[in-house]
Amino acid sequence: MTIPRVTVITLGVADLVKATKFYETIFEITPNSDFEGISFFELPGVWLTLYPVDKLAEDISPQLSADRSGFRGITLAYNARSKDEIMAIFEEVRTAGAAIVKPPQDTFWGGFSGYFADLDGYYWEVVWGPMFDFAPDGSLRFKN
Repeated sequence: MTIPRVTVITLGVADLVKATKFYETIFEITPNSDFEGISFFELPGVWLTLYPVDKLAEDISPQLSADRSGFRGITLAYNARSKDEIMAIFEEVRTAGAAIVKPPQDTFWGGFSGYFADLDGYYWEVVWGPMFDFAPDGSLRFKN
């Protein structure tokens, strides 16, 4: 049996051009835009896809509303290698137009993290924790 894994995260966005530019700025990579109306950011381990929210709702079900009011109980996260890296990331996303929801700070569990919201209100946590480490390929793992 193949072990299941997340390969793509798709964000429904209000303005594809603006959202693509935002992520192009903060990821510092050019998306694959070979297909009209969708942007693919080919990140190590998982791709981030941007697609118009109304079309995404329609693709799931014709009865689904594209209204995204309220917190949906999901966040995206990036594990950083240091507190300094987190501070640099927050400066970069602030400059790119993100809303800083919770500035980086020490956590109750011994880590350091903060939250920002992208242009469409998706919450991202940028976090460092002493229990995390990175494999040679850059994937996240727990320290032994």
